[in-house]
Amino acid sequence: MRIYDDPKTLAAEFAKEIAAFINNAADQNRKVNIALSGGSTPKQVFETLVMYQKENRVKWTFAEFFWGDERCVPADHPESNFGAANTLLFQQIIIPTQNLHPVCGQNIPEKEAERYASEIECYTYNGAKSLPVFDWIILGIGTDGHTASLFPNSDLHFISNNTCGVATHPQTGQQRISFTYDLINNAKRVSFLASGKDKAKVIHEIINKKPQSKNYPAAKIQPASCEAEWFIDKSAADLLD
Repeated sequence: MRIYDDPKTLAAEFAKEIAAFINNAADQNRKVNIALSGGSTPKQVFETLVMYQKENRVKWTFAEFFWGDERCVPADHPESNFGAANTLLFQQIIIPTQNLHPVCGQNIPEKEAERYASEIECYTYNGAKSLPVFDWIILGIGTDGHTASLFPNSDLHFISNNTCGVATHPQTGQQRISFTYDLINNAKRVSFLASGKDKAKVIHEIINKKPQSKNYPAAKIQPASCEAEWFIDKSAADLLD
């Protein structure tokens, strides 16, 4: 767990982490597959990464970007995770368009989940494993303990050995495409990125394995080949010892 003074410092340090991750792969002449998340903190990370472009600090051609979840809306919709990343980061840097793999949120959800799963499988080497293997999956966390679009009490949609599924937001009824638990837990590296005092309670309960945390989807992220990382600010860590 890494705890930073404030969201701005958190975003700056996490941007360095992404840059180092990509450049390390470039030094080995290999590509990495990274799944991004939506939310306010990633937006600050994107803005910091744009500054690196001026200094040629990131070898972007060595990264393939995917999204761990997406709302079923067009890319130009204000709620689109890809749309935000595209505006704040990808349109501001030099990266091949074929390195970006957004969800087509305007498509029929069930068909798009199948299409996106196929695209993921084409770009992620899985070796002897039955599911694709991401090099790095970056996740957020909600105050209800959800992550990606895996919501409490909706596990039935995501217990099979599938790559993607269709989720329904419990309050709004909005449909989303999401990575499954199995896919996330099959990654080589998984990181939670969170800031704000409103996240403190759920993070405290998950980290300390409180009984109520068993109902939180984020608590079910237990990668097989690594330990989940937490990058948070002091406000989000407020209840931790």
